Amino acid sequence: MKRILIIEDDPVIAEVQKDYLLAHSFEVDMAERGDLGLEMALQSSYDLILLDLMLPSMDGYEVCRRIREASNVPILIVSAKKEEIDKIRGFGLGADDYILKPFGLGELVARVKAHLSRYERLVGQGEWRRDELRLNGIRIEKQSRRVFVNEKEVPFTAKEYDLLLFLVTHPNRVFRKEDLFERIWGMDAIGSDHATVTVHISKLREKIERDPSKPQYVETIWGVGYRFNI
Repeated sequence: MKRILIIEDDPVIAEVQKDYLLAHSFEVDMAERGDLGLEMALQSSYDLILLDLMLPSMDGYEVCRRIREASNVPILIVSAKKEEIDKIRGFGLGADDYILKPFGLGELVARVKAHLSRYERLVGQGEWRRDELRLNGIRIEKQSRRVFVNEKEVPFTAKEYDLLLFLVTHPNRVFRKEDLFERIWGMDAIGSDHATVTVHISKLREKIERDPSKPQYVETIWGVGYRFNI
């Protein structure tokens, strides 16, 4: 049975979410404060987290950031904050989805099931191994630094490989160009270094995407950065 953690300070909303999820055979825990929700998320094993943003003690943004530092568990923000900047910030901190209040309970459960299924494709069925990563038609052999697309080996430069491996091992998170440059090239991004990241992202798409003009994996999040979808 899948375990879900609801971090929500409104007891009426939390109970409605819980009852509906229980009716669909999920196991559910609840936390009414941000700090308590964070503690539960880090100390217990959950398959998915539903997270409000306006929480006492610690807001949902900080909770999301700190959970994401320790885990790739799916995080679905459920909030009445509807401004685009709120959504961008949530995705930038690693949220997998953003659901506006008021919401339909059927839609909530559908999104929960979709994200659980997507996450399982990566880690729940033996696809994520220490020395080999598999994702749909992509296979990465970490020890030999070889990449196969639809079982055909595709050559990668050292930095292209490093960028691909970083994105694949941090799925569904949005990274700014500055962050990617610092992580992959090992220095602060300045000036035209943005172009370096852009060029390498373009090269990745040419090598792993079925249609680079309509990328399935490496998605541009306009005004923020890039996200690797699973």
